[in-house]
Amino acid sequence: MEKRLPPLNGLRAFEAAARNLSLKLAADELCVTPAAVSQLVKGLESYLGVALFIRANRGIRLTQAGVDYLPAIRNAFKQIGDATRRIAKIAETGTLTVSVTPSFASYWLIPRLQSFHDKHRNIDLRVMTGKEPVDFAHDVMDVAIRHGTAQHGKFYRERLCAVDLIPVASPTLIAQFGMPETASDLTRWPLLHEVERMNWHLWFQSQSVQGMSLPSGTAFDDCAMMLTAIVAGQGAGLVPAAMAASALGDNRIVKVWDFDWPEDYAYHLVLPDGDHGPLVAAFREWIIGEIANS
Repeated sequence: MEKRLPPLNGLRAFEAAARNLSLKLAADELCVTPAAVSQLVKGLESYLGVALFIRANRGIRLTQAGVDYLPAIRNAFKQIGDATRRIAKIAETGTLTVSVTPSFASYWLIPRLQSFHDKHRNIDLRVMTGKEPVDFAHDVMDVAIRHGTAQHGKFYRERLCAVDLIPVASPTLIAQFGMPETASDLTRWPLLHEVERMNWHLWFQSQSVQGMSLPSGTAFDDCAMMLTAIVAGQGAGLVPAAMAASALGDNRIVKVWDFDWPEDYAYHLVLPDGDHGPLVAAFREWIIGEIANS
């Protein structure tokens, strides 16, 4: 009957001891004791039925059997190492699918993607927009970015950044109504909303404007669309400060009240539970670093 393969730990101990011609150096390399290396080698010799080393007071040297055996073992470990590196390289390359809310994609992620590509040229990103609850089991995505509370079902989530909302309007609308002297003046303006319509209501409460019912006006399910409507002069709106920066910089919109309201929601990175793999790990490390720098 064909013999089973020899014990791997014994082979590792033999190769290290034969390469260094020292039990101590082999032990340091393998993070064990010299006695453990000696025992592993003796076990291998017992398995093979032949001595591989001549042991003397001044050290060890290979027997002829050891000299003959070493090249094959060394080559086998080299092949295993080469194959492992090839597999690891394959695992670190490929396509990573990121599902992200439209506003975050347009105003934060896309302008910074070149930084990711420069750092990870072997990873192709596939960016898909979505606001639906994350379901890694049924949706084609590897990682998601969602705006909301920290509750995203059973999946791992990591807070990326909070959002400060600022009230803005176009110069055309300001020319029509004049800059507000009090926060309550804005109750007489046309107001634009996100679909849940709560932001203006809560903002007015934070400014001690009482007795407000939910403000009326056009509502959008995406903040980027609402910003387009604000620039067009259709109403004032509460938008994330970072999202408004470009339009504020070129005077397409103006901040109409000096109060940044920190809403309860934040952007979260949502990951599947368990081992995320090198591509997801690379994206997580990159985006956390980018947010910290920005």
